[in-house]
Amino acid sequence: MASISSSSSSSSILCSHDFTTKKTSSRHLTTNRITPPLSPPSIIGIRSSSICKLSNPLIRDFNGRSRKGSSFICSAVDPSVVPSALLFDCDGVLVDTEKDGHRISFNDTFDEKELGVTWDVNLYGELLKIGGGKERMTAYFNETGWPENAPKGEQERKEFIASLHKRKTELFMVLIEKKLLPLRPGVAKLIDQAFAKDVKVAVCSTSNEKAVSAIVSFLLGAERAAKIQIFAGDVVPRKKPDPAIYKLAATTLGVEPSRCVVVEDSGIGLAAAKAAGMTCIVTKSGYTADEDFANADAVFDCIGDPPEERFDLAFCSSLLQKQYA
Repeated sequence: MASISSSSSSSSILCSHDFTTKKTSSRHLTTNRITPPLSPPSIIGIRSSSICKLSNPLIRDFNGRSRKGSSFICSAVDPSVVPSALLFDCDGVLVDTEKDGHRISFNDTFDEKELGVTWDVNLYGELLKIGGGKERMTAYFNETGWPENAPKGEQERKEFIASLHKRKTELFMVLIEKKLLPLRPGVAKLIDQAFAKDVKVAVCSTSNEKAVSAIVSFLLGAERAAKIQIFAGDVVPRKKPDPAIYKLAATTLGVEPSRCVVVEDSGIGLAAAKAAGMTCIVTKSGYTADEDFANADAVFDCIGDPPEERFDLAFCSSLLQKQYA
């Protein structure tokens, strides 16, 4: 069976001191592949001013200079300018799930169904450029050939893919329920800061709603989960990089897109957030470390907990305050 080669990184990022971004050219699947066009790039980072002082991350200011320090410290933010909503992607943002979570669950499903398919670390990194697990499998089989025991008709193949994805989700949820995959540093802290300021919190993901709900419930706890709205899976007809899921979240929550701050980890998620008219902070994950995030409002390796905190709600507010200065 043919294979799809990839040069994607297989490294895992939890919370290191790598703040640089790097433009890469990626190879693409030739069938059913959507490559998100990013908006014209802007300078990553924020202007060094009375709003915030920059003290550790290697990140570019508005003059294109790299600067160092330990965190963004916001000291002169107007308290009335806070996000109306904080919107998180799930996989790679809340938890670095892809390599040792979703990929393993896909492979276990393929093995159970005797499909003769294995997605290695690099191949899965390439496939992640396609939003959605069902879409990912469909594109892969269209490119490399469908398994011999797969149906031949188009509708039957859709049902076949749906059944594979259902089983994959069941296996993934077992990993989450056993808490084998931890929250990324700073996630719970930032959510608690948002709740303390009456900022609405939601998770917007292309992953299956049951899987996302399991991550939120088991890893963030029932008390937080009760306050977090989830937009996931097939809740919108077009997945990231289309902005539909972020537009739906803003409409449902009753907030203006311009007052939303999104935390993403991938290029397709960034493209979706910016197309929705939202501020977007990128926290790079294991598979996305080398993607081009020039269009992001800020880029970090993680959110971080003290004493290794990278940013907090005050920093999110400072990004919005630039719009109203």
